[in-house]
Amino acid sequence: MLDFKVLRTEGHARRARLTLNHGVVETPIFMPVGTYGTVKGVTPKSLDEMGAQIILGNTFHLWMRPGLDVLKQFGGLHRFEAWRKPILTDSGGFQVWSLGEMRKISEEGVKFASPVNGDKLFLTPEISMQIQTLLNSDIVMQFDECTPYDTKGHITTEAEAHFSMELSRRWALRCKAEFERLENPNALFGIVQGGMFEHLRQESVDALVEMDFPGYAVGGVSVGEPKDEMLRIMAHTPHRLPAGKPRYLMGVGTPEDLVEGVAQGVDMFDCVMPTRNARNGHLFTRFGDLKLRNARHRTDETPLDASCGCYTCANFSRAYLHHLERCGEMLAPMLASIHNLHYYLNLMGEIREALDGGTFTAYARQFKQDRARGV
Repeated sequence: MLDFKVLRTEGHARRARLTLNHGVVETPIFMPVGTYGTVKGVTPKSLDEMGAQIILGNTFHLWMRPGLDVLKQFGGLHRFEAWRKPILTDSGGFQVWSLGEMRKISEEGVKFASPVNGDKLFLTPEISMQIQTLLNSDIVMQFDECTPYDTKGHITTEAEAHFSMELSRRWALRCKAEFERLENPNALFGIVQGGMFEHLRQESVDALVEMDFPGYAVGGVSVGEPKDEMLRIMAHTPHRLPAGKPRYLMGVGTPEDLVEGVAQGVDMFDCVMPTRNARNGHLFTRFGDLKLRNARHRTDETPLDASCGCYTCANFSRAYLHHLERCGEMLAPMLASIHNLHYYLNLMGEIREALDGGTFTAYARQFKQDRARGV
């Protein structure tokens, strides 16, 4: 089930409402990443309290551990991880790509050695659909071949990007056929590929639109390309996807990327950056980024961000967080993750409010000024 209504537009930017089997998602939205069935260091209750509407899981990693027998026993991922709201699952294509020389791609699928125990495994579009059906994720992603930007100093050529894009297109057809055969009641998204070549991106868009997916994603960005290349594809592709269906930019990105993505017509984002950076003492604030390990925070009694309403900022000083970080206390990345995720989710909430009020352009301008000011 998927119902999508665009409520308001401002340029390419859209304010919309997405209804899925496990609930309603107000867009634009950021989706916290819970690769192994958990958003690292944050409880489901905390995620709910900070306004998370939908989270991610990963087909590849959940297939490896805990395994399909356990997930089947629990009737899918929602009950297993105690998350009652919508879940989107990545197909495993990106993880297969990241295995590098450990995998062998063919027309049929991908052979690889399990990174957990070395077992020889085979993942195909059909198997990906079967796993995601068992997971009962509200949004299922097609199995695709993630087009790299750079492999050991070799920049992907146009011919290589075209071959990869065409393979993903053929796999999309197989995913759709298997998804329908399984009578999966959820929604399947197609993934646009084509590397850094606009005409290949357009070919991919045209082919996927003809297949009539309920929603579409832009993949193959944040894979090592320079920022200006990513922004060029972001400016080209999202608004060329169907206006009446959700658009998802995969694996992006910084707060600035999110605001720019909304301006280019993106509805949905995900990225590991809020939690990964938090685990390294890197915090996002309204007025720029903050490094907790810097000595200047040792006696600072102020919160990370005086304008932030998260649990961390409401209760703890920079001095205390700096102390935890320096001591290697596990509470440090937990509190930092709460703050970073709250910041991202609150940013998207402010964007939705600006779109509701017809002031997104002015909001985006002020956002850039505030972030450039520095903490």
